[in-house]
Amino acid sequence: MAFKGINIRTKTGNDDIAVFEMLFRKYYSDLVNYSARFTGDIDASEEIVQDFFYNYWKNRKTINIRLSVKAYFYRSVKNNTLNYLDALNVRRKYADRVLNMSKGQSGYEDNEMEFSELNELVKNTLDELPERCRIIFRMSRFDGLKYEEIAKELSVSVKTVEANIGKALKLLRIRLDKYTRSGVQ
Repeated sequence: MAFKGINIRTKTGNDDIAVFEMLFRKYYSDLVNYSARFTGDIDASEEIVQDFFYNYWKNRKTINIRLSVKAYFYRSVKNNTLNYLDALNVRRKYADRVLNMSKGQSGYEDNEMEFSELNELVKNTLDELPERCRIIFRMSRFDGLKYEEIAKELSVSVKTVEANIGKALKLLRIRLDKYTRSGVQ
């Protein structure tokens, strides 16, 4: 391959490593600095440029440079740098998604556990209530009946319904207060 007066192959057809080394020494530092302007990371830019030279050497027989070697090198390194940044962006988005999913799952599991504990606390507290008080509370809070409807169905006064609801709520407040103070949340 001939590049503006540079012959990469000798007359015998063998590749001239000396010419490649000369091109490497001539352009390596400038290409790393050029890439680093995009990445902000010298180490990553060095790796990008080294990969470029490796691939350049590996594919040297099939590469057809129409412009100058310098223009080809810079364009290739720029493309490789942009590909690196795209891949880095994809990895970051994936990592963020995984972190958000794991945070969401652990939060969900924590909430599910807390909900289960609270459900058990309410169930146990209601089981401690006298039977009529428990029935009235369930009719009000779980079945959604109004005080008048409960009173009519159980043949008691509205005041009795109110008193029993008040008794149940008072006991639930005491138990929930103990629950939140014990740090079991």
